[in-house]
Amino acid sequence: MTVPVESTYNADEATTLSGFLDYHRSVLRRKCEDLSAEQLSQTLPPSDMTLGGMLKHVAVVESSWFSEDLLGGPLIAPFDTVDWTADQDWEWHTAHLDTPAELLALYDASIEESRRITAEVLAATGLETPSVATTRTGEHYSLRWILVHMIEEYAQHNGHADLLRESIDGRTRF
Repeated sequence: MTVPVESTYNADEATTLSGFLDYHRSVLRRKCEDLSAEQLSQTLPPSDMTLGGMLKHVAVVESSWFSEDLLGGPLIAPFDTVDWTADQDWEWHTAHLDTPAELLALYDASIEESRRITAEVLAATGLETPSVATTRTGEHYSLRWILVHMIEEYAQHNGHADLLRESIDGRTRF
């Protein structure tokens, strides 16, 4: 369920961060949910980025940060069986093989798992919870940092999605 950003004006920090992240998640979904497979595979030269690739990309990024980095668990399927050393951009390169329904289902499943993990960790240990993964300097990420980083990730890609969607059908409002 999406928390409207307006409902976070006077909320606690965890609710505010989760609300903004959910807002950005829903923006990307709305920009993609009514498009055909052909439209989800359309590029805007000179970039080879597509909206379908973006959906699959943020799905693996969600799983990577929340499941893998925060908890030390596996990526969700199908990302858990990908040979990432063979193709570091596998999600971008294979999105055209998926139907719109498959891409949106994967996107939704990844978000649902991230929300479940976030709620569980917040209830147990809060925003300061350290990740299992560490930075190059050996520091642990906090759940707070991961939430802010995911807001940044979505904000960047939602800007890309604006341009891609407008080039597909001229639509600019969602």
